[in-house]
Amino acid sequence: TLGTQTDYRDGEAQTDPFSPEYVVPSGSVPELLTLATLTWGRGLPAGLAEVEMIERAREKRAWEATLPEMDSASQIAKRRKMMDDMERKEWAFREQEIEKLQAVRLEVLKKLLWTRQENQNKLDAKRLDDHWQNHQKAKEEKIKKIQHDCALMLRKLIAKRKNVMGKLERRDIIKEYTDFTSQTYAPLSRIGYFPDNQSECYVVKNFYLNTFAGLCELEASLPDSVTQVKIKAPKPKYTTTKTGFIKRSARLEVQLAQVHQALLEKKNKVKEPKKPFRFLEKVEKPVPRPPTPILEKPAIEEEEAELAVICLQKLLRGRAIQNMMFQEKEKQLDLIRELRTTHALQEDGQLLLKAEEQMTLALQQQHDLQMHKLSLVENHLAREEGRVLANMFDFLSKELVRLQEERKIHAFVMLAERQRRMREAEESGRRQVEERRRQEEDKIFKQAREGDCWDCGCTIDSYLEDIILSSMENTAEEQAREEIQRMAVEINDIAYEMESRRTHLQSEEIVAELVYDFLIPEAAKMSIREKGKES
Repeated sequence: TLGTQTDYRDGEAQTDPFSPEYVVPSGSVPELLTLATLTWGRGLPAGLAEVEMIERAREKRAWEATLPEMDSASQIAKRRKMMDDMERKEWAFREQEIEKLQAVRLEVLKKLLWTRQENQNKLDAKRLDDHWQNHQKAKEEKIKKIQHDCALMLRKLIAKRKNVMGKLERRDIIKEYTDFTSQTYAPLSRIGYFPDNQSECYVVKNFYLNTFAGLCELEASLPDSVTQVKIKAPKPKYTTTKTGFIKRSARLEVQLAQVHQALLEKKNKVKEPKKPFRFLEKVEKPVPRPPTPILEKPAIEEEEAELAVICLQKLLRGRAIQNMMFQEKEKQLDLIRELRTTHALQEDGQLLLKAEEQMTLALQQQHDLQMHKLSLVENHLAREEGRVLANMFDFLSKELVRLQEERKIHAFVMLAERQRRMREAEESGRRQVEERRRQEEDKIFKQAREGDCWDCGCTIDSYLEDIILSSMENTAEEQAREEIQRMAVEINDIAYEMESRRTHLQSEEIVAELVYDFLIPEAAKMSIREKGKES
């Protein structure tokens, strides 16, 4: 009936329930003493298994009480037979207990196996996740490298595109000094400038800081107030003002000091011993609980008789209800006949309504049929109109495409004719130049043959030198061709081997480099040429 509060957990302060001492009267064996093996935490509080054990012990004591005395041979044989039967029952019960224990152990083993399988699956999933993370990191690193190379190549292409025509530009000093990102303010190390080369020139070297004599001289030059510390005693705080009032801070300090002193006194206070009880208190024993009623199981014959009586009651009640309904029907027979006559009079009106309804339905079906025919006619007309319009639009679009193609072909023909004429003019000019050169060479050859002997000897020497030089050039050209063919075969073999080992990612990198190195500059050149032609 009293509530208490403790600084400890209930689990730490909990003890076993109190077991009072007892005295057993002579000649009596209480049933409670047979449960002395059950203690708190080991069978108590009692569960289903303990209740079954208690029931089996009661049955065994009742069986032991029914055993016959061993005063004759027939009683001994009967006792032995009863004991054999009980032993068989006990062995059967023990086998059942063992089977239950094995089933429980099997369930525990299944749970353990299932837990181990789940842990293994989690471990496998974690390993796969780590492997996938490593692949993702490698992939991201490759993508970063490709993006870095792409940015580098783009910068190179942009730098090349700025000066596609290869014109030389004069240095603009004013622009360099106005742009703080130029080489004047932030030179690159790849050009040859290293800012950390002569960093020792910025190191501070002082005589007063690096030598002992300089430190002594610096210390002597300092005033005494730096090296000698002066300590002043603190002034006492004034708790009262000039007018005699106590300050608020002083009042708070006094209150805090009082509270601190009270806490110390309460903490160091000695506990007083408990006073003994002046009078003994009587402990009333609780009222014993009434015995639990036990319901006896009825016999099978009684149950069957009870079910037969219930079935007979149902039949009688049903027959009684049928008789009541028949009697009520006989009483209200005149009212039933009157209702039947009124219903017969209403049948003519119902027939008229049905005829009107049928006529309305027929008119509605006829109207629906006419609307269906009109919709079919409109659909056919719309289909024919769409076919005619589609054919007309198709013909017009094809004519437009034919005219456009015809104009394009005419323009191509005119351009080809113009190029042919220009080439013919160039070829005719080239042919005239060759004929003029051939005539000059023939004149030179004739003059060389008609010269004197010395001139003839010089001409022969020059002729032989020309033959030797031409043969050397031909030989060198043939050797160079053979060497180039051999190198081409080797390069092809290496290229085929690299292509066989190359992955999809490397192929994409090569294609990207080809695009950035060849296609983009060529497209830029073509755009510049077209702009020049247009201008």
